[in-house]
Amino acid sequence: MADSDARKVVATNRKARHDYEILETLEAGLVLKGPEVKSLRAGKVGFRDAFARVSGAEVWLHNLHISPYEQANRFNEDPLRTRKLLLGRGEIRRLIGKVEEKGLTLVPLELHFRRGFAKVTLGLARGRRLHDKREKLRREIQDREARRAMEERR
Repeated sequence: MADSDARKVVATNRKARHDYEILETLEAGLVLKGPEVKSLRAGKVGFRDAFARVSGAEVWLHNLHISPYEQANRFNEDPLRTRKLLLGRGEIRRLIGKVEEKGLTLVPLELHFRRGFAKVTLGLARGRRLHDKREKLRREIQDREARRAMEERR
């Protein structure tokens, strides 16, 4: 990967991987206004209850909280405003089929900058139930203990 193609990760939605089973990921551009970009670069973003929804031929990101940039005062936008995502027509069509038919949802997993442009990594996800979460934690603990036992044998 060239230096110009490097990613600068701004924020990660760690709770998404706990609450959802991520089946597939894709990268989308994020339409922002001036002060939002500065605030995003400072890492002032919150993923709580954020999700993406396909409406018509467009994809929108809801409930992503980007804190107001202090120096922008009156030019700041609503921190929870709905933001448009930039995806290709074919990707949007494919998403419509999966989201509507299979009951999947789109959750933001990560915000990053690539070549100066704000991008969001979306995950096509299925919600986990409480017993699924417990099973996943149990499996992770067993794997960790098995690795530790293998290290001790060596």
